[in-house]
Amino acid sequence: MTAFTPQPRPCWIAGQPEQGVRDLTVQHPYDGTEIATVAVPGPEQVERAVAAAAAVAGEFRRSPAHLRAAALDHVSRGLAERSEELAELITAENGKPLKWAVAEVNRAVSTFRFAAEEARRFTGELQRLDTDPAAEGRLAMIRRVPRGPVLGISPFNFPLNLVAHKVAPAIAVGAPIVVKPAPRTPLSALVLGELLAETDLPAGAFSVLPVGNEETVALVRDERLPVVSFTGSGPVGWSIMDAAPRKHVVLELGGNAAAVVCADWSDLDFAAKRIATFGNYQAGQSCIAVQRVLVERAVADDFLPRLLNAVRALRTGDPHDPDVEVGPLVDEAAAERVEQWIAEATAAGAKVLVGGGRQGSTVEPTVLANVPADAKVWTEEVFGPVLAVSTVDSVDEALTRVNDSAYGLQAGLFTRDLRVAFRAAAELEVGGLIVGDVPSYRADQMPYGGVKGSGFGREGVRSAMADLTEERVLVLTGIDV
Repeated sequence: MTAFTPQPRPCWIAGQPEQGVRDLTVQHPYDGTEIATVAVPGPEQVERAVAAAAAVAGEFRRSPAHLRAAALDHVSRGLAERSEELAELITAENGKPLKWAVAEVNRAVSTFRFAAEEARRFTGELQRLDTDPAAEGRLAMIRRVPRGPVLGISPFNFPLNLVAHKVAPAIAVGAPIVVKPAPRTPLSALVLGELLAETDLPAGAFSVLPVGNEETVALVRDERLPVVSFTGSGPVGWSIMDAAPRKHVVLELGGNAAAVVCADWSDLDFAAKRIATFGNYQAGQSCIAVQRVLVERAVADDFLPRLLNAVRALRTGDPHDPDVEVGPLVDEAAAERVEQWIAEATAAGAKVLVGGGRQGSTVEPTVLANVPADAKVWTEEVFGPVLAVSTVDSVDEALTRVNDSAYGLQAGLFTRDLRVAFRAAAELEVGGLIVGDVPSYRADQMPYGGVKGSGFGREGVRSAMADLTEERVLVLTGIDV
């Protein structure tokens, strides 16, 4: 495993690195070793960061697109140049296997590149108004402008790219952003601060504040930050909405994604491997990780052994090993919770087909059958390496059971029948449906988000840019349309 020498990492206050009033220790989820210490800013520093964001908002909103695009391009190139370092850093602070950390860095490179491209072409539209006699000679110009400075609160499971999904769209539209990274995984966000500091962005355009809960609540309530973009757990997200009822709050909260294997799907090995991989690829710590598997009875006997073999084949262990596919959960408390949920399900009649054990912060990739409909591993977001498999008698039953959830982020549907695919797209209460595959988190350039309990807002770059802006209309009179 790569060794990291503990060293203080500065926070970023209005584009400048500063030491804080105390240090936060970051530990490796796999073995608990100390990775780094991070400067935690004090109240005076937080005030300067917010005041700078508010002060620069007007200037930054009017800044030329080429300046913002150049800054985003610089960050994209910088991430690519430091990709190996960043992948090791993500694995060290988050515990995700190195192969998935490499993929996350590559996605962040793309996220900033997409944002740079969108910054250059994010324009308004013209609307003719002479559809009624009274409006002859009038033309409307509709533009999108930033709602104001943004508070971006990011989760631990994608410590680089989900920060990128807040920072890049904000910079692209000219909105100052104050980033509050997850306390367990602040290091990747601080590297973004380093790269942004190398650009020509105005002072106050960004700050990175690894603060605690009390300071975060104060930031959520601060009227100078009229937009809050939060990705994380449902209870925390809804509490933010309650605490800031007059703000524009964008939430992306979670899911318990389902994969449906239809009787017409012939390549059962492919379906089994994809479900096994993307139910476990970050120890299940992804809002779109496959959790519920619904298989039509006609293929269930052929499919289930393939799924069990695919799960058994997943290599677990030290996440710095490039061959490891399943690493630890973010901490031992998270692993204990998943272990408890498995135990509760088995006590209620579920059967463990594979896995079920725990060692420290690592939970074995687990497959359960006969899971009661009210068990937490079926109804809640496990956020662990657990698949619950159920047999259904028809597509009708499968679609009904997918919808029988408080979550609705994404689902996968293995079918060759376009009629079934379009019907599922119309009936399933999910933000996205993947036909012929499972959800695998390619959200950088497409609208991404959920319905129902998943919150509102979209994390694709252009969609997030729309979320952070509002329409303004300019009407010109005396125009020969």
